[in-house]
Amino acid sequence: MAYVHVERTEDGFVARNDRGAEITMGSSEGVFSPLELLLAAVGGCNIMTVEPLTAQRGQRLIRLAVDVTSEKAAPTLLESVTVTYDVEPPSEEAREVFEAVAQRVHERHCIVSRSLEQGTEVRVILNG
Repeated sequence: MAYVHVERTEDGFVARNDRGAEITMGSSEGVFSPLELLLAAVGGCNIMTVEPLTAQRGQRLIRLAVDVTSEKAAPTLLESVTVTYDVEPPSEEAREVFEAVAQRVHERHCIVSRSLEQGTEVRVILNG
């Protein structure tokens, strides 16, 4: 089970995990919005899974980055999320390994992308 605590602060909102990391969020300059954090989670999940799997196959990429964008279907609903890889493989073989790994990661391994695609239920419990 994953856990994050989010609370209002003097400066906006902060999310903390049980390992002590925190992210400030809001709508002002210098902080991520919740939507941007969702996009970062999609990109991070994909790239952080692709990198070690590609390296395990003996193919260390010279450059590995992603851009993640979203399109809205309505003001409060996403239509799509697109992950665009920016890679520089050292060889054609490395490119082929990367492409196969990246596709498998998207289809089978990235919990964030798979959850979005499957339409994971979100429950809200009101305490207080």
